[in-house]
Amino acid sequence: MQNKVLILDFGSQYTQLIGRRVRELNIFSEIKPYNKLPENLSEYGAVILSGSPFSVRADDAPHPDLSQIRGKIPLLGVCYGAQYLAHFHGGNVEKSNTREYGRANLTAISSTEPFFYEITDGSQVWMSHADTIKQLPENTTLLASTQDVKNAAFRFNDEETYCIQFHPEVYHTTQGKQLLENFLVHIAGLQQTWTPDAFVEKTVVELKQKIGEDKVILGLSGGVDSTVAAVLLHKAIGKHLHCIFVNNGLLRKNEFEEVLEQYKGMGLNVKGVDASARFLDALAGESDPETKRKIIGRVFIEVFDDEAHMVEDAKWLAQGTIYPDVIESVSGTGGPSATIKSHHNVGGLPDFMKLKVVEPLKMLFKDEVRRVGKSMNVGDERLGRHPFPGPGLAIRILGDITREKVAILQEVDHIFIQGLRDWGLYDKVWQAGAMLLPVNSVGVMGDERTYEKCVALRAVESTDGMTADWVNLPYEFLQKTSNDIINKVPGVNRVVYDISSKPPATIEWE
Repeated sequence: MQNKVLILDFGSQYTQLIGRRVRELNIFSEIKPYNKLPENLSEYGAVILSGSPFSVRADDAPHPDLSQIRGKIPLLGVCYGAQYLAHFHGGNVEKSNTREYGRANLTAISSTEPFFYEITDGSQVWMSHADTIKQLPENTTLLASTQDVKNAAFRFNDEETYCIQFHPEVYHTTQGKQLLENFLVHIAGLQQTWTPDAFVEKTVVELKQKIGEDKVILGLSGGVDSTVAAVLLHKAIGKHLHCIFVNNGLLRKNEFEEVLEQYKGMGLNVKGVDASARFLDALAGESDPETKRKIIGRVFIEVFDDEAHMVEDAKWLAQGTIYPDVIESVSGTGGPSATIKSHHNVGGLPDFMKLKVVEPLKMLFKDEVRRVGKSMNVGDERLGRHPFPGPGLAIRILGDITREKVAILQEVDHIFIQGLRDWGLYDKVWQAGAMLLPVNSVGVMGDERTYEKCVALRAVESTDGMTADWVNLPYEFLQKTSNDIINKVPGVNRVVYDISSKPPATIEWE
């Protein structure tokens, strides 16, 4: 039995959060679709069943085969997972008279049960379900209730199978992390050994075994993900790593030259390729966001194919793909998740490009990538950099792309980002950027009428980009930034600030 957790995804919006909470306990977790169980379940020391938008009473309810899990591996059912274990094992699940959603408080907690070790009576939990467990299966024990939910937590006797109607993974369940630790550490007996150092050590060994003496080409973007991927690969294969930093014409002002020098100073074998004209020509006249992303992805692949032929016997293309990229591009688990937007570095390579793909960070969230980078002594100037989208300014220019629009947005963005640094706000913001809107508005400069562009500024706080809240920047800062942009950037006469959170909005506008 290995020291990792299997999370079976039934399509819940919180499934990835379960994985993050488990990892915060320094225990590795993997998320798999409920209908695609791993062949070797003995690799896992515990299994968690996620919530779901489905009802166990529906004909199309997700129905996994748990015969190799129940009673053999410690099992925790969360929300739908708890209802599933109750409904299909002799209990009774019915539609709630009122939707049970929001804060609740645990009562009648079983004080002798290790599952509730150090969980206090009255502890706040978060409910989110339309069905409720009316009757428990036989051979089970009730462990806790709330004012409105009698069967809030229970266990199957004579086996390490636990069920909870609430969500321990969300912030509003105040002792949720303790509860998960009780299940995983005190009951399942897992060791809390999954740390950034352990990840680096394990991944370096795996990369050496996987790549051997082959040559690898890695596309550097200037961001945290590709930088950490490069350092990790360099640690594993050294001179066999060939890094390429492409100027797609959509980077921030002076970024190509400045970042290229930083990479060389880190000891990486890096080549700068100015392909800006190639990208901008391919994007000419195109305004659809998804089409723009696909064009950038296609040209990105073409540039790398050209460069790959210049590296004799290159066998691999490395990418800094991280978990949120995969989740937002396709269902991260093969389950019923919706595609929000495509990502240029997700989805494989065309047949003509004879390179295999290696993605050493594919299972990490953004904050985990930063911790891994810090453990390898990557400098703060790289790790502290705000996330920047792979398609660059192309998805911050709403509508078609022209060289003039890129130049305008580069100047606006430079004033905004430099202002955040000057005011000591940059490190208090998770991501910031400016959007060039496809509208003109009337203005007055001097005694003359203007009809020029409008730009939107956006700054958000987040942990991993899965959710985000807008940052309440000081009015004085916004006032000065707006004045600087309008006075110093020809073609712009209006500045607005985006106060939308994710969800419902995404961080980028396209």
